[in-house]
Amino acid sequence: MNSLFKSFIGFAISLLLLSLFFGIIAALAFFKLDYFTNIMSFEQVRPFHVSAALFWIISGAAGSILYYKKWAFPDAKQYDQFSIAFIVIWVLTILTIFISYCFEQYGGREYWEFPPVLNIFILLAWICLMISFFGTLLQSAKDKPLYVWMWSTGILFFLFTFIEQNLWHIPWFRNSFLKEMTIQWKSNGSMVGAWNQMIYGSAIYLMVKISGEESIAKSRKAYFAYFLGLTNLIFNWGHHIYNVPSASWIRDVSYGISMTEWLLLIGIIQGFKSKLEEREKFRYLLTYKFLIASEFWIFLNLVLALFMSIPAINRYTHGTHITVAHAMGTTIGINTMILLASISYILKMDEDKNKRMRLHLNIGYWTSQLSLLVFWVALIVAGIIKGYRAITLKITVFTELMEPVLKVLKVFMYSGFVLAIGLTIICWIMLGHLKEVLRGKDVK
Repeated sequence: MNSLFKSFIGFAISLLLLSLFFGIIAALAFFKLDYFTNIMSFEQVRPFHVSAALFWIISGAAGSILYYKKWAFPDAKQYDQFSIAFIVIWVLTILTIFISYCFEQYGGREYWEFPPVLNIFILLAWICLMISFFGTLLQSAKDKPLYVWMWSTGILFFLFTFIEQNLWHIPWFRNSFLKEMTIQWKSNGSMVGAWNQMIYGSAIYLMVKISGEESIAKSRKAYFAYFLGLTNLIFNWGHHIYNVPSASWIRDVSYGISMTEWLLLIGIIQGFKSKLEEREKFRYLLTYKFLIASEFWIFLNLVLALFMSIPAINRYTHGTHITVAHAMGTTIGINTMILLASISYILKMDEDKNKRMRLHLNIGYWTSQLSLLVFWVALIVAGIIKGYRAITLKITVFTELMEPVLKVLKVFMYSGFVLAIGLTIICWIMLGHLKEVLRGKDVK
């Protein structure tokens, strides 16, 4: 089973690589470079990029939980048959999705643009994951630390938000544009909160294992952070629908609690840093560095998100590249960094003393961090220009509106290429290490 779970982690890393590849092609197609436009248009390549990124995040989160639960619940039956069923159905469904895109078969909604019938298999796979996890959890007699509560919440709420995201199949929702749009924006916003719970739970699990301090996952402060995060999961979608006619209390509640989950997570990570002995920091250097990188991006995205949650500012930012900057900062800067930390720990990469490998990982790490910062800032600048020209100057002709924006987006494109190189170096080394592990160097 160890090998199967680690192979699934390899599949998740491959999805990240695919997302980077299709992201580059999408950027080249967006700028109408003839060679790439003739192969695939931006509209054709975008679903490949978005789906690969989406499934990288969910697969990485689910794979980490499946691997960690045997250590979190060593006294309980693991329900491995359902874990295997999840992995098989999940992988085959994702492969079918990409094959569908190759034949230009679509039909879904934003972020889930594949033929809707495939959602049945995603749902079936997730139910298998839930049976495997909760079946094991309910047998465990030990006290449940914070990361177990976060995993449980994330898995359960993903099911709810996924079902909600598919309510458009019911005519009562689909026949009203306003109802469907509201539900889509709301469910997609809440779904981010669901996988954040799974990923943040894994981050806290790593902190406990690296530092040896169980109090990180059992303190009052930690549980207060969890319940405030749960409140965020339930309500933080409010700022997604500011532009949709809705009750004013939804805006007020959303603004009041927006992004406090990240603020408290920073406090937990800082507490972890203060308790970490120097020798342990050296031993788990790579895992630690990815966790600290996520902390840096939490700070930056927190500031951006707080501004975006203010209705008067949201009027200018909604639908601009600032929204994309927030999504990219969260997906790459926070979630991807935590998942790379998790993969590093699972593969025991910190125990590898190969100096050349560590040098290359450092090059990939700093290349990705610095280029991501330029990438992120370029999107914000592009969004500010677009929002100002659209709302203040009231420019409605799209080509005129986008003329200065496109110049900034070229900076975004070139920094994205460098970012892809940095992350590819990291992924390639991890896949190579995984290959060696599966050949017989696995440490149980």
